[in-house]
Amino acid sequence: MNAVADKTPVVTPAEWAPQKAIWTAWPADPDEWRGDLETPRRDVAALIRALSIAGNKVRLLANGEEARNSALAALGNAAEIIPAKYGDIWLRDTGPIFAQIRNSAVALRFKTNSWGGKYDLPDDATVGDDVAELAKTPIRRFDFVLEGGAVDHDGEGTILTTRQTLLNPNRNGWTKEAAEQALAEAFGAKTVIWIDEGLKNDHTDGHVDNIARFVAPGRVVCQAPAGPDDPNAETLNAIAARLETATDAMGRKLEVIRIPGVGLYRNALGDVSPASHMNFIIANDVVVVPIYGTATEADALQALQAVFPTRAVVGVSSRGLLGCGLAGGGSFHCITQQEPL
Repeated sequence: MNAVADKTPVVTPAEWAPQKAIWTAWPADPDEWRGDLETPRRDVAALIRALSIAGNKVRLLANGEEARNSALAALGNAAEIIPAKYGDIWLRDTGPIFAQIRNSAVALRFKTNSWGGKYDLPDDATVGDDVAELAKTPIRRFDFVLEGGAVDHDGEGTILTTRQTLLNPNRNGWTKEAAEQALAEAFGAKTVIWIDEGLKNDHTDGHVDNIARFVAPGRVVCQAPAGPDDPNAETLNAIAARLETATDAMGRKLEVIRIPGVGLYRNALGDVSPASHMNFIIANDVVVVPIYGTATEADALQALQAVFPTRAVVGVSSRGLLGCGLAGGGSFHCITQQEPL
């Protein structure tokens, strides 16, 4: 699609706004998943079925014939399967961010540097253009590095983000002031609420979509420590304390809702992993929440159901997506990108 060159202000809808489609991708490269594609594929298939049952249109990218055939066998007509090339499935970061200019759709495209130079995969730099083309949406390009999971929007000009990601020397080398100027240009941000850091061992350098999320204008959800052995207890308490002092672009003091966190979660290699219930995806009529077989998950789902009374809150296992070692590292929000109506 043709690029949008003018500087007309951008409006970035909140995730809870009505959606035309949800884009995601099928695990296709065994080298990226320690030779085991079936385990993450089960999680992706369960996510797609939960979205489809609620009436959402899911557009699933499949890289190669084997990926296409396995996705079709697993999902049938639960998703529209589209041939495409991509490095891995983290479309929140490599895909476009859909927004609006003059009430018309636009695909915002940013540079990628492989999460600070850590995971350089072929086609990750181009899949965002391909998604925009498939969505028949013109592109507006920005000459800086940004991953979609690094920012969370309230639809009214407020953005949540972390210093650990946006001010990291391995991205743009920004100062706080330079970052805020870039977010204003890209998203029409009027207020940026800064959190210091994310979860331990997060491959993304502390993406905000794993620690704090807007759920309505003036309302934000974050986690509470799950117990005395929670490796992120200090960080989770600091996140809540920061949010409780924040005001949004409309001058409202944030209402901060804490739900039970996952707590200590070790992967198959025995390492502490950044498992989080915050990596949920808000879709039409449903919220799909990653769960990990931990003691607090039922309470977390119950708390989120109270936050989203008009949507079904569905817990789906994400242990395969979280993975271990260099494989995985994320969950449902990380692999999806919503396309607003």
